[in-house]
Amino acid sequence: MSTIKVGIVGYGNIGRGVEAAITQSPDMELVAVFTRRAPETLTIETATAKVEHMDALLNYKGIIDVMILCGGSATDLPVQGPELAANFNTIDSFDTHARIPEYFESVNEKALEAGTTSIISVGWDPGLFSMIRMMSGAILPVGEDYTFWGKGVSQGHSDALRRVEGVKNAIQYTIPMDEAVESVRRGDNPKLTTRQKHLRECFVVAEEGADLAAIENTIKTMPNYFADYDTIVNFVSEEELKANHSKMPHGGFVFRTGVTGLEEENKQIIEFSLKLDSNPQFTANVLVAYARAAVRMNKEGMKGAKSVFDVPLSYLSAKSNLELMRDLL
Repeated sequence: MSTIKVGIVGYGNIGRGVEAAITQSPDMELVAVFTRRAPETLTIETATAKVEHMDALLNYKGIIDVMILCGGSATDLPVQGPELAANFNTIDSFDTHARIPEYFESVNEKALEAGTTSIISVGWDPGLFSMIRMMSGAILPVGEDYTFWGKGVSQGHSDALRRVEGVKNAIQYTIPMDEAVESVRRGDNPKLTTRQKHLRECFVVAEEGADLAAIENTIKTMPNYFADYDTIVNFVSEEELKANHSKMPHGGFVFRTGVTGLEEENKQIIEFSLKLDSNPQFTANVLVAYARAAVRMNKEGMKGAKSVFDVPLSYLSAKSNLELMRDLL
């Protein structure tokens, strides 16, 4: 395969992670980073790549093979996903689980019209965890799924916090309940509510003079993000946030507990876990692997929006099928 030419849309934590991941991928080349900021104010690490304003995106149609969209799910991707699918192959990490079918349809319509390939909701959840849930359910059809996230910083939830009026900066930690995790690991098959599985803790820097009670209420009642959880909101200074909450670890567990046999006499447990020093950098690496797949799928005529369920595993790798069988099978 010839060198894949990549564009990055948005240069926050994930965008910077994507740039680093591309440097680890010899079959890829970063062509340009697109930003809403004034391009001259943005410094990137790749000397051969350009920094362009969002308004210049269409100038790269036919030049860039795949755009990796690194904006947030709250407001960026619902607009950018369909718009860019109309002109480019795209990868994104849209992670508002309840709205994925709706988002898929909006991107699919534009991608099918344009003959592009857009893989949505790529990352580790949604993404890798979704694949494990699907495969585990197929293998153990009689059973239960359990997913726990954290303890760690959620990019999507932190982004949603920063969109709240009066919030200057914020970080959100997702914390699994230890008792619930151990009960699942023992094979107890507990019936757990959303609230029993996780706690959400927020550290918020408010704008000067902002209504703290209103901010807290908006956060705790936010649908799809905080309303279904016990949520702690801590108001801190910018200095404290930077000193104590600047790193972005994360991780989690996916379990499938099931039974097999004619009398369902044997208990089987599948567990998949991640322990991540950097959530955005790991997510970025997943995005880059799927960017490789999107270009290959498009060349082979697989057009429209896709999810991780639609992507052949071998398409993620820069190795040939023979190399994969020799080295890994």
